[in-house]
Amino acid sequence: MTMDADAIRQRVVQDQPRVREELDRLVWIPSVSAPGFDPAQVRASAEATAEALQSAGCSAVRLLELDGAHPAVYGEAPGVPGAPTVLLYAHHDVQPPGRDEDWTTPPFEPVEREGRLYGRGTSDDKCGIVMHTSAIRAFEARPPINVKVIVEGEEEIGSVHLTGFLRAYGDLLATDVLVLADSGNWKLGVPSLATSLRGLVDCTVEVRTLEHAVHSGQFGGPVPDALTSLARVLATLHDDRGNVAVPGLVTGAPPDIDQDEENFRAEVGTLPGVELIGEGSITERTWMRPAISVTGIDAPSIAESSNQLVPVARARISLRLAPGQDPVKALDALTSHLEEAAPWGARVRVTGSALARPFQIPTTAASHRAARRAFRDAWGTDSVDVGMGGTIPLVAAFAEAYPKASLLLTGAGDPHSRAHGENESVDLRELERSCVAEALLLSYLAEGEG
Repeated sequence: MTMDADAIRQRVVQDQPRVREELDRLVWIPSVSAPGFDPAQVRASAEATAEALQSAGCSAVRLLELDGAHPAVYGEAPGVPGAPTVLLYAHHDVQPPGRDEDWTTPPFEPVEREGRLYGRGTSDDKCGIVMHTSAIRAFEARPPINVKVIVEGEEEIGSVHLTGFLRAYGDLLATDVLVLADSGNWKLGVPSLATSLRGLVDCTVEVRTLEHAVHSGQFGGPVPDALTSLARVLATLHDDRGNVAVPGLVTGAPPDIDQDEENFRAEVGTLPGVELIGEGSITERTWMRPAISVTGIDAPSIAESSNQLVPVARARISLRLAPGQDPVKALDALTSHLEEAAPWGARVRVTGSALARPFQIPTTAASHRAARRAFRDAWGTDSVDVGMGGTIPLVAAFAEAYPKASLLLTGAGDPHSRAHGENESVDLRELERSCVAEALLLSYLAEGEG
């Protein structure tokens, strides 16, 4: 179906109530893919996603299954025979919500406030699903280019079975252009294409000092406890300025653009008086330098603690990698650093749990020109090329599986979306523009700009 840009925009704008209805339904489903959460909810989310694709007019809709994996969802909207193929990606799994009391409204109850829709998955990444269904409906499921859709169910746990999915369904997912709707925009009203992603190393460090717990009064003084020892190990991960202090990690070239510190602090929600750590521009620190965070500690909680010397304590460490860094070498460097930092002869054991390569996305393909044109027409302003501090393991995996396909990393999020945090949200006006841009992109790719 061929339409001009104004007709496409009008169709998408008129479709927004349905987009909102679909997104609400998806957000109601607590599709947390992490271990310890109900896998039936992830399957329910996959089934709801399949229904959304069917409702949009997609054919060949089905769940893609793999032993031991959460299901993905596939659908297609065949266009003109002989036209290029575009594969639209999103994911339907979400992060754990955290504590209910940290949310203004329940995490899986979509609520609109001041033009934003709040709820876990509104931004990351169920809005990507409805972007795809809206773009397909704009052409009544008869787009001017061949469209495939893949909605993954394990992105939030590192796409652990993605290689298996690509091995099993690689021919089905083959494409000329891959659009990954799992990113965000530079700021409200300014669209962006992500051109780099940091990689990731997740590991658990265990520190042990005793065979068993003992009385802290009777033995405290000469005997080190594991929790204090762990704290000393973790304190070596940064220097006094806050730079990562692990030797052997790669740093990329500084970006050409930077963020205003006052605006950045407001977006993040840093408390008054809390300093930003590290050196270099803000975009350099968030896109092109390694970053280490301690994301969890296993030790007695205050409520469960007693007057004992803790024999063993564990921490989960998240290391983000700059483009150009080999994740295996990064894990080796981090492991060596942690082992050498052990105080007082404490035993340190490091277990890696996730590795993801960083990625630099070439932006010289004609499809990128088509995307920038679509952004300009949808927002009324030029787009900005940005890096991403986060990690999307599937980007490198797809690039390896389909080396001739061009990659476009987009999304409806913005710096206020709080992906992975409490009170996650998506700006509904930005979501509408994102839907318009994706529909226009399909049209412009069909015109030969892909």
